[in-house]
Amino acid sequence: MKPTSRVNVVLVAFMVAVLLFGADRSANAASKYPDKARSVNYIVPYPPGGGTEVSSRIVAAMLAKELGIPVEIVLKPGAGGQVGVTALSQSKPDGYTIGPMVFPTVITTSNDPDRKAVFSRKSFDLLGMHMIDPGIIAVKGDSPYKTLKDLLDAAKAKPGSIKTTTSGIGSDDHIAALKTEQASGVKFAIVHFDGATPGRTAVLGGHVDAYYGNASEVIGQTKGGEMRILAVMDEKRSPFYPDVKTAKEQGYPIFSGVQHGAAVPAGTPKEARDVLEAAYKKGITSAEFKERMAKMALQPIYMDSQEFSDFWAKYEADIVKWIDVCKQPR
Repeated sequence: MKPTSRVNVVLVAFMVAVLLFGADRSANAASKYPDKARSVNYIVPYPPGGGTEVSSRIVAAMLAKELGIPVEIVLKPGAGGQVGVTALSQSKPDGYTIGPMVFPTVITTSNDPDRKAVFSRKSFDLLGMHMIDPGIIAVKGDSPYKTLKDLLDAAKAKPGSIKTTTSGIGSDDHIAALKTEQASGVKFAIVHFDGATPGRTAVLGGHVDAYYGNASEVIGQTKGGEMRILAVMDEKRSPFYPDVKTAKEQGYPIFSGVQHGAAVPAGTPKEARDVLEAAYKKGITSAEFKERMAKMALQPIYMDSQEFSDFWAKYEADIVKWIDVCKQPR
């Protein structure tokens, strides 16, 4: 064999070895996630007691079961969810920090220049969607308002006298209250709270007349008679409140609700995302997840990462028009 031929053979052999070594390292990297000595932080951007916190604990438990490592809830409420979502977007993209994406708030916040949000759709790699929670209008159990019409008639008689809650500016509750005003010609005194729990407490304390929230957030209070739902803002009645009419059935075509998905910071390695997405899908589509969600009056739904991404794009195009409406002087 000529010297040059020997050199070529050696070079080819060396290149093959490098490629095999690289492939082996990639395989090892993929097999190392998740590190069994670590835990995952699940950042929840709302206070305890609301639909986001409750559902997040169920999702975290499912992920922990599938991943084989702890998934710890980290509460970071504030600014209508903006504090927690900001923290998620700025976390190290290593697969060990996850958080819920709550619609429409994540969109209204990121698209409102006055909020000065540092995150957008590009800040996250999506894992999928796991829940929908229709909007409801409720009052205290001993409220004089027995029907949605009673509430709206009182608001018409004295514009600006009926106080209603929201879980924050630009939230689904805020937009639902504005939709109610448009559909009925009333004017509320809208009171913003940081999350569902403070608003519910205000209604129970008699400080606010009506509660705009979601079906899951009053299940305990309605069973105990402390609160009464006047309307469900969905196309059909809630399976958890079959006797409660929709707003549409009562003559007011008002539709509202939240959708929850999960995401990691953008740039999270594909190896980690693949493992997380598989664990997420297995957990969310399990019978155990559906049973646990039903106990909390939560409605599970599964979308994979691409379906969720498509949903985000369509939803964002539809909801941004409400941003300026939410900021109009009262």
